[in-house]
Amino acid sequence: MLKIGTFSKLSRISIRMLRHYDEMGLLHPFQTDPVTGYRYYAENQLPLAGRIAAFKEMGYSLASIRELLILCDDKDAVEASLLARRAELEAEAQQTAARLRLLDTALMRLRKDEIMKYDVTVKTFPERYAATVRSILPSYNHEGMLWDTLMRETAGLGLVPGDPCYCCAVFHDMEFKEADTDVEVYMTLKGSYPDTEHVRFRMLPAVTAACATFQGPYELCDEVMAAVAQWVSDNGYELDGPTFNIYHVSPHETSNPDEYVTEVCYPVRKR
Repeated sequence: MLKIGTFSKLSRISIRMLRHYDEMGLLHPFQTDPVTGYRYYAENQLPLAGRIAAFKEMGYSLASIRELLILCDDKDAVEASLLARRAELEAEAQQTAARLRLLDTALMRLRKDEIMKYDVTVKTFPERYAATVRSILPSYNHEGMLWDTLMRETAGLGLVPGDPCYCCAVFHDMEFKEADTDVEVYMTLKGSYPDTEHVRFRMLPAVTAACATFQGPYELCDEVMAAVAQWVSDNGYELDGPTFNIYHVSPHETSNPDEYVTEVCYPVRKR
């Protein structure tokens, strides 16, 4: 039998936390003296203490750890929980990486004592033939689902890219939405092709747009869009249709977000 202080040293868990684990039903003392209230632990409880500590290091809450300990004899259930936790951590890591990129960009500009300025030009895109996919997505970040559909369903059609070949995403919502976003992607082509289950081949109308091109991660889009919107307002134009992005260099060409090249386009007309 081990006194709580000795068990604390061996398990590397503080006495305060051991008492909390007792209250939470995670790790009860093997025996409690009814007169003094002293807690005693058995040596064979050390592996359980180590398991709790390991789950805690993985970021599980104590309530989740308690549920996991109940499931410990069910290997499949524990594995499912660990895989779910891994997916959560991967998502958090991606979000953190994106925030770090934004911070690094802000620091770079600050150290150079410069404010990023975007050159806005008005250009007219003529009628163009394209493969298009449009759907309601969980969020704007799920745009890749549409590209996957387009590529998968047209893989055997021998598509001939247009000249130039525009790969674009059109955002049909009239306002920013947190969920259920209306997005369409398209790629311009030469020739003509039959529709597939989700892909529609059609002529897109000509459009005049105020455009700005930038290099870097997609997290910069909001900043560029704000700059273009301000330019539109300052130069006597008004919005005349859904905004769209042209992906000149995308994840299809590079895995480095700093190398992405994106053109933000606001369809406009003179006020």
